Amino acid sequence: MISNKTKDKLFQYWALSCTVLGLVLLSIFIGNILLDGLHRIDWNFLTALPSRRAEKAGIYTAMLGTVWILVLTAMIAFPLGVATAIFLEEYGGQSRLSKLLEINISNLAGVPSVIYGLLGLEVFARALKLGPSLLTGSITLSLLVLPIVIVSTREAIKAVPGSLREASYALGATQWQTIWNQVLPASYGGILTGVILALSRAVGEAAPLIVVGALAYVPFAPTTPMDEFTVLPIQIFNWVSRPQHSFSINASAAIIILLLITFLMNGIAVYMRNKWQNKLKIKS
Repeated sequence: MISNKTKDKLFQYWALSCTVLGLVLLSIFIGNILLDGLHRIDWNFLTALPSRRAEKAGIYTAMLGTVWILVLTAMIAFPLGVATAIFLEEYGGQSRLSKLLEINISNLAGVPSVIYGLLGLEVFARALKLGPSLLTGSITLSLLVLPIVIVSTREAIKAVPGSLREASYALGATQWQTIWNQVLPASYGGILTGVILALSRAVGEAAPLIVVGALAYVPFAPTTPMDEFTVLPIQIFNWVSRPQHSFSINASAAIIILLLITFLMNGIAVYMRNKWQNKLKIKS
């Protein structure tokens, strides 16, 4: 019979081996991408429109589409997610409505992203007649990341010391005044961390946007929320699916840009989280 101590050591060795193997495979993958695409990145690649000739193709329209999607998604998901979290944490209590919302939020967190795309296609693009626009894609991605924003905001609000609320109530502040002037400023770091991580997921999504009608080839830059669009993941998919090796090089270069955006957003989220945690330690 194997003792529990031996089992724990075997499990630790197995977990360590899997971690090392994953890091090695990830390093090989990123290394190949850097070797293929790093020399392709220049100012012309960043500012050129799509083209059927690989050497003239750029990611300008995909970059603008990604920026539009990120901004609109943040404008929709941030206030809605924070408001829902405040209601559930501060006002909901054990009511039937709050329990129903919590169950739905938990279920939505596990729904595949393509299902959100089908929902966006049927409800926003067709029923509301928004078409395959930036607004349709942003609303769809907002629903996709909303559970992340709500859960992270609730955790940030829970982490605020109770003494802060009690001091505010002792001075005669109402519940809403306490939430607005004390709880939210004290938890903004955790809230922003959750929002940034949610947007980091949204920036890499392609399946729901393809379903709602995002185009693989857009020869113009979007200027309004009702314009048709493409994003970096879809542009990468378009180039990878082509047989010419030169388009694969373009795809590698676009992947590097997308990774830089994702790493930058995650880095900001980590910085905000650490700063917020240190602030809470000082207050407590």
